[in-house]
Amino acid sequence: MIAAAGAPLWLDVTVGALLVVAMLGVVVPLLPGTALAWAAILVWAIVQRSTVGWLVLLVASGTAAVGFVIKYLVPSRRMSGQGVPNTTTLVGGVLGVVGFFVVPVVGAPIGFVLGVYLAEWARLRAHSLAWQSTRTALGAVGLAMLIELTAVALMAGVWMLGVLAG
Repeated sequence: MIAAAGAPLWLDVTVGALLVVAMLGVVVPLLPGTALAWAAILVWAIVQRSTVGWLVLLVASGTAAVGFVIKYLVPSRRMSGQGVPNTTTLVGGVLGVVGFFVVPVVGAPIGFVLGVYLAEWARLRAHSLAWQSTRTALGAVGLAMLIELTAVALMAGVWMLGVLAG
């Protein structure tokens, strides 16, 4: 990796490592992936102090914003199209947070699935319908993760082009 003009090599390496961690943070929900990627690029642009640096930050910011909106709109529409209410996702999210603290790391997805299932079972009073809603919610969460991962990867790509152009 070549250090950009005005940015030391250690900064490029650090930002690159943070972007990798941000991508992992999308898949393993311990770190805010998009926010971490954006913050790393912001610091790089501030140190870079060039037109390229500010353009990279501008494009990365736009990508983060669009990814954030799409991440919530598309899965939400998919779930409401299947008849799964937002309250079900909220219950799943709350139990996911509780699960994270009860059983570190693996408790979050277990709590989410359990929360969605229990909320849907209480609403529908049928195992097969509750499980179908749970699968729909899991698919929506997977789609949201894929959308966020794509946005962070695009941000990283834009940053890499900026490093090479710098």
